[in-house]
Amino acid sequence: MAKILVTGGAGFIGSHLVGELLNRKYEVVVLDDLTGGFIENVDARAEFIQGSILDVELINGLFARNPFDCVFHLAAYAAEGLSHFIKRFNYNNNLIGSVNLINAAVNNGIKRFVFTSSIAVYGTSTTLPMTEETPAHPEDSYGIAKLAVEQELRISREMFGLDYVVFRPHNVYGERQNVGDRYRNVVGIFMNQILQGKPMTVFGDGTQTRAFSYIGDIIPIMADAIEIPAACNQVFNVGADTPYTVGTLAKEVASAMGVKADIVHLPARNEVWHAYSSHDKVRRVFGARPLTDLKEGLSRMAAWVKDHGARSSQEFGNIEVSRNFPAAWIAQEPGRRTPTI
Repeated sequence: MAKILVTGGAGFIGSHLVGELLNRKYEVVVLDDLTGGFIENVDARAEFIQGSILDVELINGLFARNPFDCVFHLAAYAAEGLSHFIKRFNYNNNLIGSVNLINAAVNNGIKRFVFTSSIAVYGTSTTLPMTEETPAHPEDSYGIAKLAVEQELRISREMFGLDYVVFRPHNVYGERQNVGDRYRNVVGIFMNQILQGKPMTVFGDGTQTRAFSYIGDIIPIMADAIEIPAACNQVFNVGADTPYTVGTLAKEVASAMGVKADIVHLPARNEVWHAYSSHDKVRRVFGARPLTDLKEGLSRMAAWVKDHGARSSQEFGNIEVSRNFPAAWIAQEPGRRTPTI
């Protein structure tokens, strides 16, 4: 039985991956600091350790005590738009923390390091859908950090022989998503607003296009990364094929929640307008698999959200750059005009 470390295993994608690995009879250790995840997400069959990937002593001790075969690294603060305003926090958590894990993996002879990157590495592309060969020009600090970790894995393979697999998922939604996060996960934001009796808020005119990916479609592929030799030292886009506008998504979410669409348009913010990718490569290596229709995926998530209820909108407490900070993200408190710095 292989022993696997999953960082971020109390989070949305990580917790689903942990369950899949356990079902395949792997022994799993979960490391999560619970800043974005929830203890109730952790599968009782896994060993749970609360801690940060920034804690080098903890990381080194964890690897020294456990004969890990593989690492799945999902711990990150994945807020693309917010990352412009929290650069130091972003690079510490998404880059430096990742390097701590890569160092430990190299020093302890890990067989394979599976990294969850992001479609954010591409930035704006004139050619759609984006393939793994599309030049990477990230347009936010989050995407820059993800691309840097990909490059670190590439050179760690060349220098030290650390095998890796990189996945670039995009716009993943589904059960266990943190709907209380006001800065990311648009499906969760919409559903949380509906539960609170608020209108859905859309930045700009809603013509941005994304392919929204159901969690159940990407998890089996990610788990296969340590079982398929041809996946080794490769980068894969993974997710849904069909793009939708954000405006269309809002109407579909309202339908799934059983309410009439109530949409408020906010000033546009700086973001990539059209982003969706090709999955030909992942199908060649992992095999073709059915994808969940958007209506069906939203229906499943809506049932879970209604059962668990709304969450309070979480404000990030330490904004480092306040210039051009979107007004919609500023807490509506009496006399409050600027975000906390």
